[in-house]
Amino acid sequence: MSAEDPAAPEKDRKFVEALGRGLEVLRAFTQGSVVLGNQEISRLTGLPKATVSRMTYTLTQLGYLSYAPQLEKYQLDSGVLALGYAYVSNLRVRQLAKPYMDDFARRTHTTVGLTCRDRLSMIYVENCRPVEVATLRMDAGVRLPLATTAAGRAFLAATPAHERAHLLTALAAKHGPEWPELEASLGESFAQYQAHGFCLSLGDWDRNVIAAGVPLRLADGSTMVLTCGAPSYQLSEERLKGELAHELQTLARDVESLGA
Repeated sequence: MSAEDPAAPEKDRKFVEALGRGLEVLRAFTQGSVVLGNQEISRLTGLPKATVSRMTYTLTQLGYLSYAPQLEKYQLDSGVLALGYAYVSNLRVRQLAKPYMDDFARRTHTTVGLTCRDRLSMIYVENCRPVEVATLRMDAGVRLPLATTAAGRAFLAATPAHERAHLLTALAAKHGPEWPELEASLGESFAQYQAHGFCLSLGDWDRNVIAAGVPLRLADGSTMVLTCGAPSYQLSEERLKGELAHELQTLARDVESLGA
C-alpha cells in the first residue's frame, strides 16, 4: 500500500490483493502528474515494476487508463471519469447543498466549496462562485492538502481523537522536517474550532488566499466540510472571522437540517 494511506488494511483473508494494487496504480495519478510511466508508478506506489506493468496493461484493456505510444506513458481514461461522475451526481448532500451554496456565494462574493477527505487530502465535490468572480476557481475533483487548508483543518478538528491521532501520525511522516511548525499551526486551529466552531487558513495554503471551514455532519455519520474563501486582496481577515465564518456555520446547520 502507498505510504500516504493512513488506513492501509492489515492482512485480511477477504481482502483481494490484486484489486487493491490496481486501485493503488490509479491513485498514483492523483499525485500531480497527468501522464506516468511504469517506473514512475512503481516509485509512487512502492509496487514492483513487473506488477505495475501487468496492472497498467489490465487497466488499459478495461478502459481506465490509455497509453500514449509517443511518450511511452499512461494517463487516466474515460472509465475513471464515468465512476467519478456517477459518485458526484448521486451525492445527495451535494444536490441539497448547492442552492444554499450558490446563494451564499452570490451574497458574499466568495467561493464556497463542499469537500470530503481522501487519505491526506480534501477533494472538492462541489464549488460555487458568483459569475463576476473570476478568481479562485476550484472544480470538482481538485485536491487540497489536509494540514494547511481550512477544509482539512476543519475536518481534522471534527474527527474523533483516536482517528485524528492516526491521521496526524501519517501527516508527520509525510511532511518530515516541516511537521513541527505545521503541528503547532494545527494545534491553534483545533483551539479555534473548540472556541468558535470553525477553522481558518490565512495564507497557510496559498499566501494570497484566506478561507474558513466548517464541518458538515451527514445523516450517515460521516463528515464533509463547507468552506468559503477569497483572495486576501478582496476579503479582509476581520470580515472572514467576524462575519462570514459565522454565516458559514449557519449554512452548515441549514444543510444538516435537510437530512443530508
